[in-house]
Amino acid sequence: MRARYPDIEGHVDRHGLKLGYEVFGAANQRTVLLMPTWTIIHSRFWKMQVPYLARRYRVITYDGPGNGRSDRVTDPARYTPGAYASDAVAVLDECGVESAVVVGMSLGARYGTTLAAQEPHRVAGLALIGPALPLTPPSPEREAIFDSFRLPYPENVTGWGKYNLAYWHDHYADFVEFFFSQCFSEPHSTKAIEDSVGWALETNSRVLEAEENRPGPEDDWGELLTRLRCPTLVIHGTHDRIQPHERGRVAAQLSNGRLLSMEASGHIPNVRDPVKVNLALRDFVERVAS
Repeated sequence: MRARYPDIEGHVDRHGLKLGYEVFGAANQRTVLLMPTWTIIHSRFWKMQVPYLARRYRVITYDGPGNGRSDRVTDPARYTPGAYASDAVAVLDECGVESAVVVGMSLGARYGTTLAAQEPHRVAGLALIGPALPLTPPSPEREAIFDSFRLPYPENVTGWGKYNLAYWHDHYADFVEFFFSQCFSEPHSTKAIEDSVGWALETNSRVLEAEENRPGPEDDWGELLTRLRCPTLVIHGTHDRIQPHERGRVAAQLSNGRLLSMEASGHIPNVRDPVKVNLALRDFVERVAS
């Protein structure tokens, strides 16, 4: 049972890849586009935002390649920020939308920032939640994983040692349970973790490997943020174990935007503290519209 079912749902075909999208609300309302994030989960992670925002705005969600109602694909080129931005444009075109307030969470912040930089006329405002933008050093807990990601994992591996390609292939379910226990650092997060693990099990480690192999080089995110022309809002949990809170502060500063620090919140505050996030997004949309 869903709190709000879509008024329109369908697929957009982009070069042979089908992307599933849903539209909530009337066409004569301002549009909010809720971007996909890491393909480990699909657009249902916005389930706490859609019912509230759709009372006031037209809300569009879509599943990125590799999960949900979109095609599973293992071509790394389909997981670049530029490809995600082009996907978003295709969805907006399919829905007849010229401009939208764009919201991106975690990796979705890269995709939204790329969209706003490449297609500024399509983005009226940009909200970033727990942005996965490498503007500061990673947390100490995660710093060591990058060198060992493609190496054999040790016996009795624990913690962030599970962020390892071979471990994903051998123990995917265990990895996603660990990962989402870190995303939701708040007490009493059992339901949020269970939901996220269930969504993660709708895809597989081969898809995640393709996303990890996306071709580079890494974009200069600081430079992209400084040349954004739209209003920005950054929402970041102070207890985020995935992306340090300092990254959100720097993102807000570089984009000349507002920072909303969520005290004691983890990486996905839109799930664990939806009322505060929803009100912040509502106020941001109204400010952009004024």
